[in-house]
Amino acid sequence: MADIAAEAGVAVQTVYFTFHTKAELLQACYELAVLGEDDPRPPVSQPWYAAMLDAGDGRAAIRLFAEGFSAIAARVALLDDVVRSAAHESEALKVRSLNEQLRRDGYGRIAGHLASRFGLPAGLGQEEAVDIMFTLAGPATYRGLVADCGWSHDHFVNWLAATLSQQLLATGAAR
Repeated sequence: MADIAAEAGVAVQTVYFTFHTKAELLQACYELAVLGEDDPRPPVSQPWYAAMLDAGDGRAAIRLFAEGFSAIAARVALLDDVVRSAAHESEALKVRSLNEQLRRDGYGRIAGHLASRFGLPAGLGQEEAVDIMFTLAGPATYRGLVADCGWSHDHFVNWLAATLSQQLLATGAAR
């Protein structure tokens, strides 16, 4: 908290007055990263989400998801890395766990939409589809490929859209 106050040029008491605890401050950081600064809205209220729901074919829907997720991941990935490395901070891990559950719940709604509108591959259940999304469309995957491996953001979006389309769309479905 003291480091944050110093960086912001305010007294540490100001930070505590605003956020009360480290966990509240960390949650505010996650919210800012997910919602964005320019037009802070939850993903379900962002234009890409509505376009994804309206998409006429599965590949287009997944492409819109990949673009929307990747914009969020670009803001969340490094924050998530820092929080994961703070295993000794139980409150930080609780905040991360909450945000991961929110992501999983959101992916559940998206997987349900894909399943009902376009169909999943034979033998792939909705929960497993969520697991695939949770792994491939995760901040660690984004950070690993973009920051560590040097992929461009656009290359990641293209890869994610193609990979999720291959994994999540039924053969013969509008792809």
